[in-house]
Amino acid sequence: MTTLITRRGTLKLGAAATAAAWGLIEEARAQAIPTRPAQRPNWPIESGASLRVIRPVRFVEPDEVLFRENAEKFSRTFNVPVRVDFVGWEDIRPQTAVLANTGAGPEVVLGWSDDPHIYADKLIDLSDVAEYLGTKYGGWLFLAEKYGKRHGSNSWISIPFGGSTGPVVYRISAVREAGFSEIPNDLEQFLTLCRRLREINKPAGFALGNAVGDGNATANWLTWSHNSFLTDEEGRVAINQPATLAALEYLRRLYPTFVPGTLSWLDPSNNRAYAAEECWLTSNGVSLYYALKNDPRTRAIAEDTDHAELPRGLAPHAPQSALIINAMIFRSCRFPNAAKAFLAFMMEAEQYNPWLTGCLGYWSHPLAAYDASAVWDSDPKLKVYRTGLNHRYWSGYKGPITAATGTAASEYVLVQMYASVASGQATPEAAVREAERRARRIFR
Repeated sequence: MTTLITRRGTLKLGAAATAAAWGLIEEARAQAIPTRPAQRPNWPIESGASLRVIRPVRFVEPDEVLFRENAEKFSRTFNVPVRVDFVGWEDIRPQTAVLANTGAGPEVVLGWSDDPHIYADKLIDLSDVAEYLGTKYGGWLFLAEKYGKRHGSNSWISIPFGGSTGPVVYRISAVREAGFSEIPNDLEQFLTLCRRLREINKPAGFALGNAVGDGNATANWLTWSHNSFLTDEEGRVAINQPATLAALEYLRRLYPTFVPGTLSWLDPSNNRAYAAEECWLTSNGVSLYYALKNDPRTRAIAEDTDHAELPRGLAPHAPQSALIINAMIFRSCRFPNAAKAFLAFMMEAEQYNPWLTGCLGYWSHPLAAYDASAVWDSDPKLKVYRTGLNHRYWSGYKGPITAATGTAASEYVLVQMYASVASGQATPEAAVREAERRARRIFR
C-alpha cells in the first residue's frame, strides 16, 4: 500500500530517506540566515510561568520532532516548562472556541488562517513580537501580514508560522504526451490539455467535495482565475456577477475531463488517486511529492512529477492562497510575557530554519529572510512553494479577513456552488443565486 500523507497521517520515511532528511536539517542548523539589527523587546518572564501549546498534528516526523525539540530548548533557556499537544486538524477550532468562551485552556494556540480574526477582541496584541521579527528577518511576506494584522489597523493579533499552498502537481510524461511542454496559463489551453489527458486515459482531477484544503482551493482558483471575488473591497457580498457565471460555465466544460469521483473527494482523495495512477494532474501541497519520493514503490512517479502555478486565466497573479498556521494568545493567558517570548524564540533562525527544513517546505515561511533557507535549493521541484506566502489572494478576497470569511469557507459556500453545476443539479444562474443568498446570511 502506498504511503500517503493525510491530515490524520504521518509520512514514514525509509532509512535512506531519513538519513537524507536529517542531513539536510543539519545543514540548516549550520546555515546563516541573513538578518538585520533589531532590538529584542524585554518580556520579563512571570514567576512560576509554564506554557501549554496546541497546534495541528504533524504530517512528517521531523515536523513534530523539531517543534518539540525547539520547545524544550526554550524551556531550558528560560526555565519555563512547556507542554506541546498536537491536535487533529478538525479539532483545533473547537478547542479554540472553548478557550475563547471559558478562558480555560492552552496559553498559546497555533490555529488556522482566519481564526484570530474570529476572536480579535479577545486576543493579546502581538505587535511587539511581529515588529521585532519583521525588522530582524527582512519583513513579513504578503499573506503573513494579511492574516497577522487586524483589518484596518497596524495591530498584529497573531504570528503566522507558515502556510501550505496547493499548485498544480502533474506527471511530466502525461502532459508531454498530451502535446504540452508546460502547464498553460490560458484557461482555454488548459481545458484543451485536460481534454487530451482524458483522451489518452490519463485524466486530471480537482476536488469538488467538502475538503477543507483542496475543495476550497479548487473553488477559489475557478473564481479568481476568472477575475471574480466573493466580496468587494468593503466586504459586501459580490459573488453574483458575470465573471462568476463565466467560471461556472468553464467548470461545466472542464468537469467531464476529470477522473470519476471528484464530487466526493476529500483532502486525502487526490493523493490516493495520483499515487495509484488514476489521476495524472491535480493540485496539492508538497506532501504528495515527498510521499511519492520517499517510498521506493512510488519513486518513479515522483521522478516523473513536477509542479506549476495554477493557470492564471484573467488573474493578474497566480490565483491561489495558502492555509496559514497562525499563532495567537488570548487575554486570559496567565503568562503573556512567557508566551510572547516563546513565539519569538520559535521564529528565530536557530530554531525556525531547521524546523522549516524538517517540514520539507510544507509550511512555507512567512519572513523574507527565509527565502535563503537551504531547503529551497535542495530540490528544484520545490521552487513554486518557496513563495507560498507571497500570493496575492486570501480568504474572502477582495474584502477584509473577518469571522465571516472563515465561516463562508467552513460552510463550503463556493465549493457547493461549483459542485452543484458540475453535477448538473443547478444551472450557473441558480447556483450563483444560492451562493449569494448563503453568503449574505453569513456576511450580514
